[in-house]
Amino acid sequence: MARTAKIERITGETQICLELNLDGTGVCNVECPIGFLRHMLTAFCKHGMFDLSGSLKGDLDVDQHHLIEDTGIALGQAFDQALGSRKGILRAGFFIYPMDEALCQAAVDFGGRPFCVCNADLSNIPLSGGIPAGASWQNIAATTFQTDTFEDFWQGFASGAKCNLHLDTIRGRSDHHKMESLFKACGRAIRAAVTIDERAPNAIPSTKGVIC
Repeated sequence: MARTAKIERITGETQICLELNLDGTGVCNVECPIGFLRHMLTAFCKHGMFDLSGSLKGDLDVDQHHLIEDTGIALGQAFDQALGSRKGILRAGFFIYPMDEALCQAAVDFGGRPFCVCNADLSNIPLSGGIPAGASWQNIAATTFQTDTFEDFWQGFASGAKCNLHLDTIRGRSDHHKMESLFKACGRAIRAAVTIDERAPNAIPSTKGVIC
């Protein structure tokens, strides 16, 4: 059975459509107006071997927060939908990912209990790309990333996916490297967690007999 999902999240602030295939080849084809977020989703899919497509739109003239948080929620809901009862999966995963001077770890449990602990150790100074003089808010939104929304994304994901997620920066200097290392670590940890357990492919991975 294909483990796929389609999520639409339409609000007064954002319009998000996502299609997810857990058993993909790592292809991300999402129309995203924030360049750094698009880069992170691409890395997440590549390392998780997930296929993700769709489009993200939001009130970037106000802030990046609404779109980034809602994208996390919608992506989490897609994982929740694709996993269904959680039958047969390993359920939990862990990965430590090095990226230059940064070393970060992610641990996840798709046990139905949403909780996120995020110790990313970011400066909260926005990343800034090549912004031309007199740039419009569209230019600025596309070439910057508000690092304080990183945690909002993953809090939203944990809520939507009904998973327990712990993110930690062990060490690092560059905010870019820390965030990218964490996205890649998450992709790898989640990939491990959603893998079918060859020893128990038809079992619910819980002593309760159900994950809800």
